[in-house]
Amino acid sequence: MKLETIAIHAGTQITDSYRPAVQPITLATTFEHHEDSVIYSRATNPNRIALENVLAKLEHGQAAAAFSSGNAAGMSVFQALPPSSHLVAPDDMYHGLRHLLTSVFKGILEVDFVDMTQSENVAKAINKKTALIWVESPSNPLLKISDIRAICTIAQEKQIPVVCDNTFATPVFQNPLLLGASIVMHSTTKYLGGHSDILGGALITKEENELWERIKLVQTTGGAVPSPFDCYMLSRSIKTLPYRMKGHAEHAGIIATFLQNHPQVEKVYYPGLLDHPGHTIAATQMTGFGGMLSFLVKGGANEADTVISKLQYFTNATSLGGVESLIERRAASEGPDSKTPQNLIRVSVGLEHLDDLLEDLDQALKQ
Repeated sequence: MKLETIAIHAGTQITDSYRPAVQPITLATTFEHHEDSVIYSRATNPNRIALENVLAKLEHGQAAAAFSSGNAAGMSVFQALPPSSHLVAPDDMYHGLRHLLTSVFKGILEVDFVDMTQSENVAKAINKKTALIWVESPSNPLLKISDIRAICTIAQEKQIPVVCDNTFATPVFQNPLLLGASIVMHSTTKYLGGHSDILGGALITKEENELWERIKLVQTTGGAVPSPFDCYMLSRSIKTLPYRMKGHAEHAGIIATFLQNHPQVEKVYYPGLLDHPGHTIAATQMTGFGGMLSFLVKGGANEADTVISKLQYFTNATSLGGVESLIERRAASEGPDSKTPQNLIRVSVGLEHLDDLLEDLDQALKQ
């Protein structure tokens, strides 16, 4: 099956004798004992089985595990590692997962944050205790590009697993498992959910090995799993993912070029732009450049806030990946420890009419 067909059909598993076209929601928490029975919904559920099937197929993996949030998915990986393990992670790692490592896992795991746009920095950071390399490409919010193939080659020589956060790119535009990664992570709250109304996370593995078994143990025993309704909603949303992503990427590319040529914009971060430092690598590992971009307004935080306040069609809100355009001054959301420039505005480009979005940005940027 091709991507669009997988998205529509792999998340539907019909067992109902009436043979509905759409899989029903199974709300039962417990099930009758019989051979191959689904026993208890914390361990698994018919809707979660269907969701994990489509996720695995979209990312070319052997198996998937769905979670109640993206942070729960990431945390399950960290919990699966032996105490005192060492990790190598990006210096601009998504702040929610970075905070997990520096607070919840402080004194339990060791981590070095490095600039992964230079793969040799990863090699230098590896030591005898390194148990995992975490990659995020494109990164949030600076849209940095890491050479996933090169990093995975370094990791394979040391037999270290690589987990790649693929939330920004989605399986429509990038498949890290095909580039050498061991596990792919998603915040399914974002593009896979696509409508800003589902909280979720997911991991997809290349092979069902010892690390994966420990992750599954954390999932089923820890119980940070999505509800049957959330699984149903997510499977439904994934059906339109390939077509939504094409629209997001088309709009983002045009808006990035518009912003790049605007006199009130200092810099634009979008890997589809030819002058982006990671464009060449992105073009070799991505089939599209996604719907996320960031830009620096000339001035500081006040000027960035003023631009955002003038917008009509961009909602000033955290998160991303919905059909509606979202915008925020990212440093304000990340808090006082943020290393993001105070005048950086992050945009999740939606599916409104492109002319409306361009006109809105133009009027907001006028002094």
